[in-house]
Amino acid sequence: MMEPATEARNAISFGPFSLFVAERLLRKADKPIPLGGRALDILIALAERPGEVVTHKELISTAWPDVTVEEANLRFQMAALRKALGDGRDGARYISNIAGRGYCFVAPVTRSSAEQLVPVTGIATSERVQKLPPRLARMVGRHDTVRALTQQLQEWRFVSIVGPGGVGKTTVAISVAYTLIDGFHDAVFFIDLAALTDPQLVPTAIASALGLMVQTQDPLVGLLAFIGDRKILLVLDSCEHVIGVAAALAERVVSEAPQAHILATSREALRVEGEHVHLLHSLDCPPEDAGLTATEALRYPAAQLFMERAAASGYDVALSDIDAPIVARSCRRLDGVALAIELAASRVGSLGIRGTAELLDNRFGLLWQGRRTALPRHETLNAMLDWSYSLLSDREKLVLCRLSVFVGAFTRQAAGSVASETEADEANVIDTVTSLVAKFLISTNVINETTYYRLLDTTRAYAAAKLAERGEADRIARRHAIFYSRFLEHDEIIQSLFGEYDLSGYAPHIGNVRAALGWALSDHGDVVVGIGLATWAAPLFIGLWLLGECRGWCERALATLDDASRGTRQEMILQEALALSSMLSR
Repeated sequence: MMEPATEARNAISFGPFSLFVAERLLRKADKPIPLGGRALDILIALAERPGEVVTHKELISTAWPDVTVEEANLRFQMAALRKALGDGRDGARYISNIAGRGYCFVAPVTRSSAEQLVPVTGIATSERVQKLPPRLARMVGRHDTVRALTQQLQEWRFVSIVGPGGVGKTTVAISVAYTLIDGFHDAVFFIDLAALTDPQLVPTAIASALGLMVQTQDPLVGLLAFIGDRKILLVLDSCEHVIGVAAALAERVVSEAPQAHILATSREALRVEGEHVHLLHSLDCPPEDAGLTATEALRYPAAQLFMERAAASGYDVALSDIDAPIVARSCRRLDGVALAIELAASRVGSLGIRGTAELLDNRFGLLWQGRRTALPRHETLNAMLDWSYSLLSDREKLVLCRLSVFVGAFTRQAAGSVASETEADEANVIDTVTSLVAKFLISTNVINETTYYRLLDTTRAYAAAKLAERGEADRIARRHAIFYSRFLEHDEIIQSLFGEYDLSGYAPHIGNVRAALGWALSDHGDVVVGIGLATWAAPLFIGLWLLGECRGWCERALATLDDASRGTRQEMILQEALALSSMLSR
C-alpha cells in the first residue's frame, strides 16, 4: 500500500475562516462552507487585496470573464457572500461597500502554509482547467429551447441535443450550461470531443477538463471515483464521431454517479439507457408570399438572424418590404440552418441582399468564410459537411452521393431504384437511407399518408459535387430520369389522358420530373429517355395546370424526334398535350 503523500497549500485566514485559493475552498473551523463559484471568485479577489478598494468593474470582470452583466448581478452575489460569512452579525465585519467605487475587505488577514495529507489512490486533483466557451452576445430563436432543456436536464439528468450540422446544437448547449452554472456551484464542464481522433481518449479528455490526472489503467474507473456524489454537469459536445465510447461512458456516469448530469450534442442519438433526446430543428422561416412585408418577415427567427448578421457585415439598411420576400426565399433556400444563414448573410455587406440571393440561386457558397473564432468544422459550410461526410461508412457515402440527384421530395421506392445497382440491392439501400435519416443528413415528411425523403439543399449541393468527383453524375441522372419515366407511364390515374382526376397529390414529384427532363433533353443527356419522360409527364403538367411548362417540354421533345419516331404513340400524345396546353393558356 502506498504511503500518503503530503502537499503544502497556502491559506488566507480571517476571523474563524480559512480560504484555500488553489483549492477554491472556504472552511470555518475545518467545516467546508458552500459558496457558489462567482461568490468565491469575488471573495478571493477581495481577500487577496485587503484594505484596498476593488472596483465594481474589476469584480465583474473577475467573476464573469466572458459575459456582459449588470451591477445587479454583482450585488446579488455580494449579498450571498456576506450571508455565508455572517458579515454584520455579532459585530463581525469583513466586506465594506465603498459607495460609487466598489468594495473593500476590511477584516485582518493572515497568510499561512499548512500541511494536508492527500491520499494517493490513482488520481490527483487540481483546480479546474477547462472553462465554458464564451456564449454569443445574442442568440436568435432559441430562448424557449434553452428554457425547456434547462428544465429537462434538471429533471432527467441526461439529455442529448440531436440535430443536423450547423443547426446550433453547440450554441444552445453552451447557453444551457451558463443558465445552470450557479445551480451547480460552478461545477459545469465543457468537453469538446470534436478535437479527438481516438475514441478511447474520451475518458481522458473528460478527466482533463475536470483538472483530474488519471493514473490508473482504466481511466473511467478513476473518473467515476472522482465524480462520486458530487453535483456536476458535463457538457459533451460533438459526440457523433466517438459515439460508441461516449455513449457507454455517459450511461455509466449517469447510473453510477447519482448527482452527475450530462448534456450531450450529437448528429445522432446515443441510444443508451437513461438518455432523453431533444430534437433541435432548423429556425422557422417566413412563408412563400409575394406580398410579405418586412414586419411580417422579421417575426421569424431565420429572418431575424439573417438581418442581424447582415448588419454585422456592414449592411446598415433596414429591411424593406421590397426585399422581405427575397430574404424569406434565401432563408428557405438555406433550410433555416443557422450556420448556413450566418455565412450567407455575412456577404450582404459587400453584395447586398439581392446580390447574395442571386449567388444562392446559382450556387451555394460552400467555401464562404464565417467568424474567425468559430470551431474549425464551422468555418465554412464545406468544412461542416466534410465533418459529417467523413463519419459515414463507404456504403453511406455512396448512397448519399447518389441521392443528391433528387430535387426536393422523393419516395423510398425512388431511392431504392436510383441508388441501387440491382433489385436485390434495393433493400440494402433503403436500410442505408434509414441510417442517414438517423444522422440527420436526410429529413422526412409525411404527405397524404406517404413518407417522403429530402436532402437539405446545402447537403445536396455538397453531395452532388462528391457524385461528380466519383464520375457517376450522368449515369445516376439517367437512372433517375428512367425511374420517373416508368413511374409516370405506369400510373393509371395520370395516364387517363387529361381526365377528371385531381392530380394535386402528385405535386411532390414535380421537382424531380423537371430535373430529369432538364438532364435528359440537354446536350449531355439521353434524348430517347427524354422523349419518353416528356410524353408520360405531359398529363401531369396539365393536371397540375402547369400549362406553360407542358407546352415548353412538349416543344423541346418534339424538336428532337427523328424520322423513326414520327407517327408513334409518343408523338401523338406530345402533339395532343401541346395543342391542349396551348389552347388553354393562349
